[in-house]
Amino acid sequence: MAILKLAPSFKDYIWGGRRLIEEYHKPYDGDILAESWEVSCHPDGPSFVTNGEYAGKTLQEYIDLAGREVLGTNCRRFDEFPVLIKFIDAKDNLSIQVHPDNAYALKNEHQYGKTEMWYVVDCEEGAYLYYGFNREVSKEEFAERIKNNTLLEVLNPVKVKKGDVLFIESGTIHAIGKNILIAEIQQNSNVTYRVYDYGRIGKDGKPRELHVEKALEVTRREPVRPREDCAPHVAACDYFVVDKLSAKNEKLTGFVGEESFKSILVMEGEGEIVNGDEKMSFKKGDSLFLPADSGAYEISGAFEALVTSEGAKKNPLRIGIDMGGTSIKIGVVNEKNEIIARTVLETRLDIAPEELIANMGKVTRKLLENSNIPLDQCVGVGIGSPGTIDDKEGVVIYSNNYAWENVPLRAELKKYLPLPIYINNDANCAMLGEAAAGAAAGRKNVVFLTLGTGVGGGFLIDGKLFNGGLLGGTEFGHTVVQVGGVRCTCGREGCLESYASATGLIRMAREQMDKHPDSLLWKLCDGDKSKVNAELAFKASDEKDEAGMLAVQEYMKYLAAGVANAINMFRPEVVVLGGGISNRGEKLAAELNGMVKGECFGHTFVKPAEVVIASLKNDAGIIGAAELC
Repeated sequence: MAILKLAPSFKDYIWGGRRLIEEYHKPYDGDILAESWEVSCHPDGPSFVTNGEYAGKTLQEYIDLAGREVLGTNCRRFDEFPVLIKFIDAKDNLSIQVHPDNAYALKNEHQYGKTEMWYVVDCEEGAYLYYGFNREVSKEEFAERIKNNTLLEVLNPVKVKKGDVLFIESGTIHAIGKNILIAEIQQNSNVTYRVYDYGRIGKDGKPRELHVEKALEVTRREPVRPREDCAPHVAACDYFVVDKLSAKNEKLTGFVGEESFKSILVMEGEGEIVNGDEKMSFKKGDSLFLPADSGAYEISGAFEALVTSEGAKKNPLRIGIDMGGTSIKIGVVNEKNEIIARTVLETRLDIAPEELIANMGKVTRKLLENSNIPLDQCVGVGIGSPGTIDDKEGVVIYSNNYAWENVPLRAELKKYLPLPIYINNDANCAMLGEAAAGAAAGRKNVVFLTLGTGVGGGFLIDGKLFNGGLLGGTEFGHTVVQVGGVRCTCGREGCLESYASATGLIRMAREQMDKHPDSLLWKLCDGDKSKVNAELAFKASDEKDEAGMLAVQEYMKYLAAGVANAINMFRPEVVVLGGGISNRGEKLAAELNGMVKGECFGHTFVKPAEVVIASLKNDAGIIGAAELC
């Protein structure tokens, strides 16, 4: 189904009239109808599907059932449905009010702020509204005028006529005047701070609530600056793009691509819309919704309508979080895959998962603040976590490295970062980083192995991350290379991780030290086996120390077996090695290429994939996590 007709929720605010009932035939039996929320997923007033298989469902329920793909790729940056579209019938003056910006609203109201636009559908002669101040005022004067009811003296009255468009950015003081009918397109928010209400009494018999202190904090206290021309659009901003359709008994054509849905709000007239095999008539006051990727449509009749869609974010930034065994690396990544701000957080496994996740969120917010990066400039958060991941629900099902089970990582982090959050295995993220901007850039079939505390594997197949058909993704490090071998942290025996990780090399080096009490390794670690690391093992081997060479030879044998297995299974264009072991560089790659070639099936007829060293080093996980967004 490609054309939905929506029914609104209604609001009976005291300043409303009856035009939406009498002229737009809204099915409402009250005396006053101030607003009809035509396209809304807001819990304060959802709109409903009236036709087809989703009839009776709310718009949000339709999106949940059909999948967020119906909103389009430009909406991936929004955690919720991005807009709210209304008709507003102001029989009387609305209160003088202001809306906060995203940063303030997220901190204080736990929802986004509100930027909006008004299209004057109709109005009486001489009708006006308030739009900003007529001069700059101080915070003290603003407060005093609210207190003594002289605020109107410093507001900017603007006469309006049918077809006028006003753009109201968050922080702009404003009010719709009486006898004006408005089509409003706004952010999906219902946060309003009222500062003056003409002394009116609410339904409870008391003066309507004012929100003076909050308004003083968020209001821009100077005249509104003219905006740049939005042509060819009626309005365009970070949150919505609005165009006007006008036809006089003619046919118009349009197209709905994969980038965004289209909402059509009919202000005047009637007509018919055809999309594929579907055909639907419409009239004044109707609201139509076309899902993303609906394709070409034809619309005919005599009518005026506003078409709302979502544009691409300008200069989008992404947050990448790489959860390592000893540290959690956090970065802000731009469109060129450059990390423009970064910080590091200690991985504390002695505290509850919720506390560690809270620290991640707070440190990330601090990074944005210190770097002067607005939260809403970021289109999402990508997280690379060790372990088995439910990427759909955002849950770490199991991480042996973190000793986590069923940790709701996305839900916990969203308390501090209210953005779309995407989670995948850390090795997958490192692979995505190298494929986007590193050693595998431009390749569509890649095997990536991280050789650190454990062994992770990530696979790019035909340009897409391979997650498998079940939850948890791939765990190449837990394939067995030695039946009955060393017990792995996962519980199995002989896993590749137990032999090809830095941990495995350290174990082999210590075993050889016990057999060779005169080994150089004892000198390199000052006689303390606990100080042995992979770097010392390689150093001892390079200096022809027998224990070092035996340990490295055993290690390389198993690593080569694992790499050859990956090549034989996936037939990649390249195998990329990352993690701490990869710091050995080209010496490691050259030795592995020599050992692996003969183990690859058909190598005498087809050249096997080359083994290369990851080029992004510690940045791969951050950039790859950002690539999830």
